[in-house]
Amino acid sequence: MQVIKYRKIFYIFSAIIIAVSLYGIFAYGLNLGIDFKGGTLIEAESVSPPNMQKINESLTQQNIGSFSVRPTGERGVIVRTRELSSEELKSVGEIFTANQKGIIKRADTVGPILGEELTKKALWSIVWVIVAIVLFITFTFHKVSKPVSSWKYGAVAIVALLHDIIVPAGVFAYLGYFHGVEIDALFVTALLVVLGFSVHDTIVVFDRTRENLGKNNSAKISKDFETIVGESVSQTFTRSINTSLTTLIALAVLYFAGPASTQNFALVLLIGITAGTYSSIFIGSPLLVTLEKFQNRKSK
Repeated sequence: MQVIKYRKIFYIFSAIIIAVSLYGIFAYGLNLGIDFKGGTLIEAESVSPPNMQKINESLTQQNIGSFSVRPTGERGVIVRTRELSSEELKSVGEIFTANQKGIIKRADTVGPILGEELTKKALWSIVWVIVAIVLFITFTFHKVSKPVSSWKYGAVAIVALLHDIIVPAGVFAYLGYFHGVEIDALFVTALLVVLGFSVHDTIVVFDRTRENLGKNNSAKISKDFETIVGESVSQTFTRSINTSLTTLIALAVLYFAGPASTQNFALVLLIGITAGTYSSIFIGSPLLVTLEKFQNRKSK
């Protein structure tokens, strides 16, 4: 399989993508929404395309401090502000119900304490999911000790999983900085889905490698590890691509035709699942070969 033969090219490509993503994360940071830092979100819809200039002027007159307004769909807007009192929320709502002849579709308020708690829980949920996945892989492959130890399958899975969450996080760091896109609780949910989908693809290839190692040992067929891994990738390549492609098509429809409230969720999944499919085929399995070769050089 050419994937294994040209693995260094894929390593370089991934290294560039990761470097660009990390730069965005550390240079610009993630634009946290009210779910994490607290505040009020109002989604309204009018009978005609909203007058953005008039809305901004009306909100400025309310003396509510800094705020952001962005259109959603053809007739809707989403307003984000600091945490508003019930009186302030009522006054802001009248801008749309009275002046714009519209309706308030939702108005959510999150306090700073709840936002801080959600941030901690979100980070810990990602950490525990990764730990659970690694332990599961290590246990599943505990009978595979040659030529690569079972714990190394888990280590490779960590690298692939980190790759798959850094890429979408980096993209949203740039979107947040240049386009004001905020991340919310759905962003974390999407990352957890990406982790599950990614590890599924990775395990499919790893499991085929384990099966081929067992068959060759039983049949006393002598093949080097690189050849076995290459054959395993070839045998699962079509399945992995088809599974991911059908999922991506559904997510693309959700992104372009779905409601504005789920667009970012769908976008994270689109980016993450694409990165996950790539890492499972072009990073995870080739890394096993690299570890095996490094192990052999070290032993010599």
